[in-house]
Amino acid sequence: MASVTQHQIQKFHKDGFLVLEQFFSAEECDNMRSQIQKIVAEMEVPPHCRTAFSTREEEQLQAQGSSDYFLTSGDKIRFFFEKGVLDEKGNFLVPKEKSVSKIGHALHAYDPVFKQITHSPKVQELGRKLGLERPVVVQSMYIFKQPGIGGEVTPHQDATFLHTEPLGRILGFWIALEDATEENGCLWFIPGSHTNGITRRMVRAASGASTCVEFVGSEPAYNKKQFIPLPISKGGLILIHGEVVHKSELNSSESSRHVFTFHVMEAKGTTWSKENWLQPTPELPFPSLYT
Repeated sequence: MASVTQHQIQKFHKDGFLVLEQFFSAEECDNMRSQIQKIVAEMEVPPHCRTAFSTREEEQLQAQGSSDYFLTSGDKIRFFFEKGVLDEKGNFLVPKEKSVSKIGHALHAYDPVFKQITHSPKVQELGRKLGLERPVVVQSMYIFKQPGIGGEVTPHQDATFLHTEPLGRILGFWIALEDATEENGCLWFIPGSHTNGITRRMVRAASGASTCVEFVGSEPAYNKKQFIPLPISKGGLILIHGEVVHKSELNSSESSRHVFTFHVMEAKGTTWSKENWLQPTPELPFPSLYT
């Protein structure tokens, strides 16, 4: 992996994202994939936890909001499923390794393979090049984007879900564990859209509400023509500014699009919102990126 240049960092600040091809080796990607296969093979899912994962707002509130399982997943390794893979009794309609939408949100803390990747020297070096002084890891996810059923992720800003004061302190690291193409659901971005703040937040609902989270504000109508696709090869890394608008389409292809992603917050001079769904816990305070 070649070192990141100042020019690339300037480009990141201008666009709100940066593509770094071949950041991780094929072997590192394969290690992550085989580790997740083991985790899925051992997965036991209590029926009441079998909530389908969706990014459409109402379904999101229904599936995640009514579910303690989601809200308390910040310091655990938990399983979220694609739509239509479970019957109403919570039994699998497809092989279980093809049913999972994502696994979150603390692989970086509790799994040795993902922990090593998250804190790898090249990630730490990149953090330093970006000028991060006290970066902490707030969450991680393994995303499967299953063939044929991997759901779309509607246009969003990560800071909607991970809010800080001031803004501009959240950074996503998105690692392609196999080629991400337009056919299998690569990311799409609106370049420069990270400079306008955020219009919507997902917050913890007041106790006694029918859902555990609710949205405040509204999502603007984005111009489809402004999005550009960012296909990337296996091992590539996309850096994602917390306020840049991005999405991915349904995976209608016959190949999956596995990804490991984690979010870092610059903790220096930053307040993590008490209203965020994700909260540090005594068991897992947000760990420092630098080791």
